[in-house]
Amino acid sequence: MDVMIQLQRQLREHSAFLRKEGYLDDQFEQLQKLQDESSPDFVVEVVSIFFDDSEKLLNNLAKALEQKAVDFKQVDAHVHQFKGSSASIGAMRVKNVCIEFRNYCEAQNIEECLTCMQKLQFEYSVLKNQLEYLFRLEQQIRAAGV
Repeated sequence: MDVMIQLQRQLREHSAFLRKEGYLDDQFEQLQKLQDESSPDFVVEVVSIFFDDSEKLLNNLAKALEQKAVDFKQVDAHVHQFKGSSASIGAMRVKNVCIEFRNYCEAQNIEECLTCMQKLQFEYSVLKNQLEYLFRLEQQIRAAGV
C-alpha cells in the first residue's frame, strides 16, 4: 500500500508542478472531468490525437519556413491550428508561443518566426515528456488496483 500512496503523491505533485509552471491550465482539468469509468483513457486518447496532429503541424511548419519565399499566410494558418489544438487540451505554454509566433507571421519577420519555431519545438517536446510521465503515473496507479 505504501507504493500506492507514494504514486498518488507523485501524481498530485506532478499535476501541481505542471499547473504552477504554466504547462497546463484549467482546460486540462476540464478534460480530466470528462473522464470516468466508462472512458478511463479519455484524456490519454485526446492528448494522443493532439500529439499526432502536433507532429504533423511541426513538420508542415518546418517545411513552410524552409521555402526560399516564405508564405507567411500558410505559416500563420499552421500556427493558428496549433494554437487552437493546444488551447483545447490546456497546453498553455505551447499556446502562448503560438500567439507570439502569429504576431511575427503578421509582421513577416522570418528571423523571429524561426526563433518561435525553435521555442515551439522545445515547449512541445517538454510538454509531451511531462504528460507522458503523468500518464505513466496514472497507469501505475490503475495497475496497482485503485
